[in-house]
Amino acid sequence: MRERHWLDAGTAVPVVFFTTTVLCGLVQGNYNHLSRQVSELGTIGTNSQYLFAAGLVLSSFLSILFIAWLLGACRRLQLSVWPVWPMFAFSVSIAGAAMFPLPLRMHQIMGSPVFLLLLSPLLGLILWPKNRLAANIRWMSVLSLLIMALGFLAYFPDILASYPGLKQRFFHAGWAIWFVYLSRAFRRALENQRIEAGRP
Repeated sequence: MRERHWLDAGTAVPVVFFTTTVLCGLVQGNYNHLSRQVSELGTIGTNSQYLFAAGLVLSSFLSILFIAWLLGACRRLQLSVWPVWPMFAFSVSIAGAAMFPLPLRMHQIMGSPVFLLLLSPLLGLILWPKNRLAANIRWMSVLSLLIMALGFLAYFPDILASYPGLKQRFFHAGWAIWFVYLSRAFRRALENQRIEAGRP
């Protein structure tokens, strides 16, 4: 029961992350989520710097809890753990972004590993059989992967030139969908396992 409970942390991560960005945008007052990047909310000297850092650290902590219990759930369900390991890149990157805000050079360096997160839905698509986890695992893997991949539009300045913040948020939307989906899919799988084993 405790394992299934902590899997819900996967849903809490995007809730905390996006709530933080909304609140920080309100604190800044003139912040536009479509035209400005997320990291600008934590820029040194801004009114939202410390609120942003606190929200990212909390998101990182929750994601580590979620990933740890997700690894345990994989072992219990006899599923490959390889799709889970790339998710640690997310935890490291957002914690690094909090500790090294803009315009510090380390901000970009610490944020770079987050792109390894793309490997999680890709490996999930390959290694997690739908009959062992959820019937829609393949669709959700592809959906999350494609939405995260849209975040790479940030490297093409001529596309949606006026909306760099929107392009960056495609990536955040993709991982949020993936985290929430895994939280619910694994929780359901553990409950089904318990029912099949005849445990209360």
